Amino acid sequence: MLWDFLNFIVAKIVFFCSGIGGDSFPKPLSQEDESKYLALYRETGDPRAKEMLIKHNLRLVAHIAKKYQGSEDGDDLISVGSIGLIKAINTYEPNKGTQLATYTARCIENEMLMLLRANKKYKNNVSLYDTVGTDKDGNELELMDLLYEKEDGVLDKVESRLLKDKFVEVMERCLTDREFKIMCLRYGIKCEKPLTQREVSKKLKISRSYVSRIEKKSIEKIKEEVKNVNFFS
Repeated sequence: MLWDFLNFIVAKIVFFCSGIGGDSFPKPLSQEDESKYLALYRETGDPRAKEMLIKHNLRLVAHIAKKYQGSEDGDDLISVGSIGLIKAINTYEPNKGTQLATYTARCIENEMLMLLRANKKYKNNVSLYDTVGTDKDGNELELMDLLYEKEDGVLDKVESRLLKDKFVEVMERCLTDREFKIMCLRYGIKCEKPLTQREVSKKLKISRSYVSRIEKKSIEKIKEEVKNVNFFS
């Protein structure tokens, strides 16, 4: 859950930094550059390589989100789709024989379908996170478990906690109390789970459009504040 928190925040900042809509997205990387950045990120964890892979695949998020426009808030689809993009970059394994774009598109759409099904829409769509059985110990197995190995070591958990604490400090420095509260609700900080903009507006008795404006303003503030922070490492 800690990595979900970080991915959710990173997704929104990366998306807004790169420009939303139209032809403003960076063009896809060449096969040569993609392979170079993938190798660099996998071998060294280089944050710049990860950032390049994310930015140059953002147009996939917008493209897939168009399929579900009208079924869910656009900002929420972009948020969860961007999480899927980051998860794809984190877990992609070239030796599985799947192209990065194909795997990334699956992960992006998967996150969107999870959101839609959580809101009781598109129930019949298959997701990589669907339960497909149990292992020898009786634990539920998801389709993703069968296709890709997960990394969830102690060091990962420690690092994610440190990153979360550092990021919360950044937010507290640059946001007003109201902005911080809305961001906490939106991204599950000190809460059980992230809320949609509609859920936040209902909880705080304000309009959804106002929540959206506050969120975007807060992201801009955070974006400025983290310029000197090694955010992607």
